[in-house]
Amino acid sequence: MTANPILIAMSAALLAGCAGSSPSPAETDQRALAIIKSSFREQGIATLDRLNQDEVQRTCSGPTPPPADVVKKIEAEQLATIQWPANGVYIGDWREGEKLAQNGRGMTWSDPAGVPSGGNCYNCHQLAKAEISFGTIGPSLYQYGKSRGVVNPADPAAAEVVNYTWGKLWNAKAYSACSTMPRFGHAGVLTPAQIRDLMALLLDPKSPVNAQ
Repeated sequence: MTANPILIAMSAALLAGCAGSSPSPAETDQRALAIIKSSFREQGIATLDRLNQDEVQRTCSGPTPPPADVVKKIEAEQLATIQWPANGVYIGDWREGEKLAQNGRGMTWSDPAGVPSGGNCYNCHQLAKAEISFGTIGPSLYQYGKSRGVVNPADPAAAEVVNYTWGKLWNAKAYSACSTMPRFGHAGVLTPAQIRDLMALLLDPKSPVNAQ
């Protein structure tokens, strides 16, 4: 069958018109963001500013992974935001840390403002052998300190592991630019005191993470 030149010309014009009216990627992003925001409402302490992304989140939410030089830049900038313990005390009470690991409450519309949040660690990680319900989004942290040779977290020999663990809890993006782990300290989800307790859970030889 011979193609109709008139139909071909009409189709070409239609395609050209569609291409000419297509929104730019930036316009598409703005429209998508408007649709997302219209699907939420503010209630209690949950306000719409939670939908606003910082530069790191926008970069990591892009259609393609950021290039290596951008990843390196993000990690360096995020590392600089980590607040190390002013008093040099990194380790708290592992018993309180275990409570935090089990606690998924906090920062929802039904929570009063100012109520401390939980860490909800078991949502993504295995920590203790006795716990049979845990998520697998993140790696197992069972025997975290023991497997890294931490006999005493206060020993200077453990400093590298201790510093890394604190930094990871404070701002995971300092070590993996597009990590899905919450930036607990950076975002104000957990207090320094709470992070010390989680540090104890992960590193104290007597905690259920390492002793069992």
